[in-house]
This record gives sequence, structure tokens and C-alpha cells, in this order.
Amino acid sequence: MSIWEVILAFVVVVLMLVALLANVLVLMCFLYSADIRKQVPGLFILNLTFCNLLMTVSNMPLTLAGIIYKSQPGGDQVCHVVGFLETFLTTNSMLSMAALSIDRWIAVVFPLSYHSKMRYRDAALILSYTWLHSVSFPIVAASLSWVGFHHLYASCTLYNKRPEDRTQFVIFTGVFHTLSFLLSLIVLCFTYLKVLKVARFHCKRIDVITMQTLVLLVDIHPSVRERCLEEQKRRRQRATKKISTFIGTFILCFAPYVITRLVELSSVVHINSHWGIISKCLAYSKVVSDPFVYSLLRHQYRKTWKDIINKILKRSSINSSALTTESHNRNILQLNE
Repeated sequence: MSIWEVILAFVVVVLMLVALLANVLVLMCFLYSADIRKQVPGLFILNLTFCNLLMTVSNMPLTLAGIIYKSQPGGDQVCHVVGFLETFLTTNSMLSMAALSIDRWIAVVFPLSYHSKMRYRDAALILSYTWLHSVSFPIVAASLSWVGFHHLYASCTLYNKRPEDRTQFVIFTGVFHTLSFLLSLIVLCFTYLKVLKVARFHCKRIDVITMQTLVLLVDIHPSVRERCLEEQKRRRQRATKKISTFIGTFILCFAPYVITRLVELSSVVHINSHWGIISKCLAYSKVVSDPFVYSLLRHQYRKTWKDIINKILKRSSINSSALTTESHNRNILQLNE
């Protein structure tokens, strides 16, 4: 193995471990907190977490093996199943992010009618569509034998080995990425920019009220005035940072891989194998970032997993105290004898 391959293998191992830990934490929070389970977005986050966990335990280990051995890991049947899962899970993850953005758009832009527009039944219908949409492409690819081990990405993924099917495969790949990556990106941009517009409008209203209050309070201490102005600035930046994170991580993680897949269809451009694996690792990094972007950094999830940790530590402390008391009683009995 070259130094580049060692580095890439190490990156995949780190991504795999962090993704497994972070997504398991999200799942634990969902199972532990009744409040999270009651919320409609929890269904979308659960679906996204399920896709991320399955990607972590199925696709990433085989990519690691492909990097190390430079050949197809396992038999053809295993590779076909993993390639099918890769196409399904990637599409499902993208559409789940789009569904989360639609939920936020409705909640912010139509707050009074949110509970009537986004019920559990509506969320279940959206998830049903994402599964139907996601499973249709790998079924077509598998039926046409367009799934296999691709040396450029060291992964079991969409791959056409027959030159006579090149035109059909090019059309299929273009339609697939248009209706998965591009469609999800358009939905993300539309919904979150609408949310940002509403957030900025509310910030302006709050800023006007704050400035009027500061003008009326003539005797206010300069430090208090400074803190109010700083809070204004943070309030304006908060929504922009969050929305930039949602859209930015989606583009940064998926765009290089999708563009590489499209450029690869041209017989004129040669793509370096190291770049192919790097673009695949960037796509895998979305599995790592999703738990933090959509769940673990939010106040409700932070509080939940802190409660879980405190409960575990408290139980451990109680057990330790009980063992200490039992040992103390045993020592007293021995002395009495």
C-alpha cells in the first residue's frame, strides 16, 4: 500500500467509528426521550439515522477492504447487495434532508397552521415517497446488471461493465443524480432561503424594538447597551450560520462525488483513483456530520444525552455504594468472628 492509500484507509476507519458513535447516540436520544418521539421531525431524523447507520456498517467496511486489497471484497452476490444499498441509502438520506427542510419551512413560514399541515400521517406519507423514490433506482440498476465493484471508488456501487449499454447507463446516471442530488439541493435552497427571509424579518422587528428601548432608557449603563447590541448582532448571524451549515455540508459532501460520477461518464477525462476515493470519503463524511448538524448540537438532544449519561453515572454510583456497604458489613462480621 502506498502512503496515500494508508491515509485514505485511516480516514475511512475514523469516519466509520465517529459515524457509528454519533448515530447510535442520536438513536439512544430518540428512544429515551418521549418529547423527541412526539415531534414530527423526529420521524425524519430517525429515518436519516437509520440510513446513516446502515451505510456505516455495510458500505464503509467494504470500501475500507477495497482500499486495502485493491479488489472486490467478498463475492458478487455480496457486492451486488452492498451496491444496491449504497444507491438506496444515499438517495434516501438526501430526500430525508429535503423533508426536514420542508418541515422547517412550514414551521417558520406557516407557524399557525403547522400542526394541521405537518401531522404524523403527513410525515409518514413523505417518508413513504422517499422510500419508493429511493428504491426504484437501485431496482432498475440491479435488473440491468449495473451494480458492481468500481475500482475508481474502491466501492460496490453503480457500475456498467458492458460497452454496448453505455448510452443507456449515461442517461440513467444523469436522471438518477438529477432526481436525487439536484432535486434535494433545490428543495433545500428554496425552503431554507424562505426560512432565512422570515428570520431576518423578525430580527429587524426585534432590532427596532430594542433600539427604541435603548433610546428611552437614557440612564442605562454603557455595558448593558453594549451587550444588547452584541446580542442583536449574534441574533442576525445565528440563522444565517445554521442555514449555511445545512446547505453547505450537503454541497461540500455530495457535490464532489456526484460531479466525479458525471465527469467519469466522459471517455475524454481521466480521473485519478485517489481522487475517486477522496470524493467517496467526502460523501461518507455526510454520515458523520448529519448527527451533529440535525440532532446532537440542538439543545433538546444535548439535554437528553446528558440526562442519559447522568442516569448511567448515578446508577453506577449507587451500585458502587452498595458494593462498598456490603464489603464493609462483611469485614465487620469477620472481625466479630
